[in-house]
Amino acid sequence: MAADDAILSLTSVEMRRRIGTKELSPVELLEACIRRIEAINPAVNAVTATCFARARAEAAAAEKAALAGEALGPLHGLPTGIKDLEETAGLLTTYGSPLYRDNIPQADNTMVGRVRKAGAIIVGKTNVPEFGAGANSRNVVWGATGNPFAPLLNAGGSSGGSAVALATDMLPLCTGSDTGGSLRIPGAVNGVVGYRPSPGLVPNSKTARGWANISVVGPMGRTVADTCQLLAAQAGHDPVDPLAYPVDPHAFGTPGAVDLGKLKVAWTKDFGQCPVDNGIRAVMGDRIAGMRHLFKSCDRVELDFGEADRCFDVLRALAFVQRYQPQYEKDKSALGPNIRANYELASGMTLADVAWAEAEQTRIYRRFQQTFRDYDLVLAPTVPISPFPWTNLYLAEVNGAPLRNYYHWLALTYVITIVNNPAISIPCGVDQAGMPFGLQIVGPARGDRPLLAAAHAMELAFARNPKLARPRPDLGKLSAPTPELKSIVTHPPKKSEMG
Repeated sequence: MAADDAILSLTSVEMRRRIGTKELSPVELLEACIRRIEAINPAVNAVTATCFARARAEAAAAEKAALAGEALGPLHGLPTGIKDLEETAGLLTTYGSPLYRDNIPQADNTMVGRVRKAGAIIVGKTNVPEFGAGANSRNVVWGATGNPFAPLLNAGGSSGGSAVALATDMLPLCTGSDTGGSLRIPGAVNGVVGYRPSPGLVPNSKTARGWANISVVGPMGRTVADTCQLLAAQAGHDPVDPLAYPVDPHAFGTPGAVDLGKLKVAWTKDFGQCPVDNGIRAVMGDRIAGMRHLFKSCDRVELDFGEADRCFDVLRALAFVQRYQPQYEKDKSALGPNIRANYELASGMTLADVAWAEAEQTRIYRRFQQTFRDYDLVLAPTVPISPFPWTNLYLAEVNGAPLRNYYHWLALTYVITIVNNPAISIPCGVDQAGMPFGLQIVGPARGDRPLLAAAHAMELAFARNPKLARPRPDLGKLSAPTPELKSIVTHPPKKSEMG
């Protein structure tokens, strides 16, 4: 419907402004989102469990509050999707695992509670790989999520459902999380923004290993400003997270301003060691040629990430031992192949491996921070290859060379996870196959504010160049269901709507 298009194509920032000025009804907005979900979701399978009845009641209350002139939260009345790894009160939360196909939490986790308190209206959950393992959002509970530019191709992960819901305007805001690239990768391949904040900026209550620094929760949006809007609701100190630190969350509500012409930028195709398809290498060089005039300088640099692959293997393995050992020893067949592979890799490691990995992480961190003595930003591709069919659980080779394991193809993002610098993926035209190309922008340690300001300025500059502008999926081609996406479902939940 044209009326729905006019509403849903607005940025979330503009939606919230109009709600505050009584130009847009939260009820009207929610109903447009529900109609879009009902029309488009069968083609891409991004939204899983829903709570439309509860959302309608909350939208009516939000409208009443706006009309009465009450104080409104920063996300007041905005329909929002929650990644299905986050405990959400009263709403089916499966983690993409048949072990949790009927799990309905009694309470929100810390991040979800903050989003709800800011006035967001939670509409439903978004699809993930089983327990978030891997960058292909498919599982036997809900099936696969298809890329909106080509539904039989991979939508990335693990925040794939969130990215697709944003790209198709089903929802204006969605949450995500990131260990090896799970906010950045789906943002890249679906033409939206995925932001990995500095560890501790957004408190993470869901991990049992609170001192671990490789997994974060964070925001996704269709623009950098939308992403900042959600980040401001998520950020802020909370003692539940040992890594959390005091910040003013309101400082993140807008991207801030920066003169790109004063920035010195470094760029790389592979961080010196990551597997990257030759086509993507060529696209990255082409994109740099099209944007280098924006900056004071733009230099290709050589970077030394040491034994980053082995280091990430060990750091990642710790989480799998902690979380999955009881279930693996009880009945490993109840776990999917990615979880089993990661646990089995972990089970062969020793305390000496852990000590080495933590020391290597420190060495890599210190070398990488030296880059920011001379440069303000580091640019790289976000994803090493154009999206492949979702039926391939993971990418097995690049340029004909076999990869080490099921997540080695995520090296472009996990090397940045290791150093803990904030990083964002923004749309930057299309790749050699006509699919969205994501540019990964890395800022200095704890430099979230200047990074977001630079990304926003680059996004605005890119919008003026058709070669660099954000691509949009053709929603007209998503009017029919894609039954193949449900073909791997073997453990359907008893019900998908929990009101």
